[in-house]
Amino acid sequence: MFASVSIRLIGCTILTSGCFSKVFEHPILVAENQLLRLSNIAVFPGSGIMSKEQARMSHASDDPPLGGIILLLGIAAFASVATMRVADPLLPQIANDFAVGAGDAAIISSAFTISYALGQFIYGPLGDRFGKLKLIAGMTMISAFTVAATSLAGSLQSLGVLRFLGGLTAAAIVPLSMAFIGDHVAYHHRQAVLARMLSGTIVGVILGQVFGGLIGEHFGWRIVFPILGVVFLIIGCFLLRELKRQDLPPPRLSPPISMRSLITQYLGLFRIPWARIVLATVFIEGFFFYAGFTFIGAYLHMRFGLNYGVIGIILSFFGFGGLIYALTAPYMVARLKERGLAATGGILTAFGLATLPFCPLAWIPLTQVFLGLGLYMLHNTLQTNATQMAPAARGLAVSTFANALFLGQAAGITASGLLVDRYGFNPSFMVAAVGLLILGLTFARLLKLRACSPS
Repeated sequence: MFASVSIRLIGCTILTSGCFSKVFEHPILVAENQLLRLSNIAVFPGSGIMSKEQARMSHASDDPPLGGIILLLGIAAFASVATMRVADPLLPQIANDFAVGAGDAAIISSAFTISYALGQFIYGPLGDRFGKLKLIAGMTMISAFTVAATSLAGSLQSLGVLRFLGGLTAAAIVPLSMAFIGDHVAYHHRQAVLARMLSGTIVGVILGQVFGGLIGEHFGWRIVFPILGVVFLIIGCFLLRELKRQDLPPPRLSPPISMRSLITQYLGLFRIPWARIVLATVFIEGFFFYAGFTFIGAYLHMRFGLNYGVIGIILSFFGFGGLIYALTAPYMVARLKERGLAATGGILTAFGLATLPFCPLAWIPLTQVFLGLGLYMLHNTLQTNATQMAPAARGLAVSTFANALFLGQAAGITASGLLVDRYGFNPSFMVAAVGLLILGLTFARLLKLRACSPS
C-alpha cells in the first residue's frame, strides 16, 4: 500500500517538475550554470571548463526516447536517498530497542554512508565498462533484498553489517543515473532532464524522514526497510523491462581500465591544487554538518519526549529549506555570487545548529529550514566547483567528490557519537556549528583569492 502510494506520488512529482522545467528550467541547475559563468577562474590543462563548442559537439542524441526511463531513474533515486535519510527519525527507537546510547545507535547512519562512499570507487568504472543502465537496474534489484534484510538484524553489530550492504548496493543509482543522462541527452536538453531525475532525490529527503518517523512510530522501525525493499523491487523490474526496448540507445562502453591506469588518474586529480581544496572542503562539510544533523531526532526525543512520527515531520523541514533554495537559486546566485553563497551557507547552518538547545519546540522546524537552505547554498557552490576542477576526467572528479562527502559524513557521525554519549547533545551541536561557520567563511575567502589570482 505505502510502496504503491509512494511510487505514484514520486512519479507525479517528477512529471510535474518536468513540465515546469520546460518553462523555467530547474533552478538548482540554472544556478550551477550561472555559477560557472560567473566564476572568473584560470583555465589550465586538465582543469578547464567545457566550452560551448565542445558542448555542441557532444555525441548525445538530440531526442532520445528516454521519457519513461528518466521517470524510473527519478523514482529509483528517491528510494536510494530515502533509504539513507530514513535513519534520522529512527535513531532514538533503535537506541531503545538495543539498549544503547544514541552515539552507538548512529551506526545505522555511519555504516550506510561509509559503504555509499566506497561504492563510488567501483561503480563509475563498472558503469563505463558494462553499461550504466544495466548496472543501475541490477543494483536496484539487489538493493530490494539488501535493504529489506535490515529488518532481520538481531544485534547492533548485525544492523551495522546489513546497513553497510544496503548502502553499498544503493550507491550505484544516483551517480550512474546522472552519468547515463550525460551520455544520452544533448547538452542543451540535459538541464531539464536532470531536473526531472534529481527531483526524486529532494522528495527522498523529505518523505524518507516523514515516513520513517510515522511508520516507525506506528509499526516499529523493522517494517520500514521491507517497504523500501518493495519500492526497489518494483522499480528494478520496470528498469529491467526497459533494457529490452528496441529503441533504447546503445550504451557507451569504455575499454578495460587497469588498476595502474586508475591510480594514475587519481594521482593526476590530486596534483591539481584547487581539486585538493574542494575535496578537503566537502569532506569537512560532511563531517561537521552530519555530526550535528544526525542526532537532532534523538535530541528532540530526549528533550521534548516527542514520538517518532512527529520527529520525522520536524526533520522534513530540512528538505523544505532545500526546496526554498531550489526556487530562489537563480536570484541568489545573481545577487550573492559564489563567495556570498558559501559564506551565507556557513552562517545559516551554524545558526540552525547553535540555536537548537535554546529554541522552544515551536521554533525547531525553523532551525531545520535554516539548515536545509544553508547546506544547499554551501554544497551547491562546492558541487559546481567539483564539476570544473578536472574536466578531462570529470566522471572521476565528481565520484571522488562524492567519496569525500560521504566519508566525511561517516567520520563526523562516528566522532560525534562518542561526544554525545560522553557529554550530551549540546556540545556536539556547538562544535558542528563553529566548524561550519569557519568552513563557509574560509571557502568564501579562498574563492576570492582564486578569482583575484592571475590567469
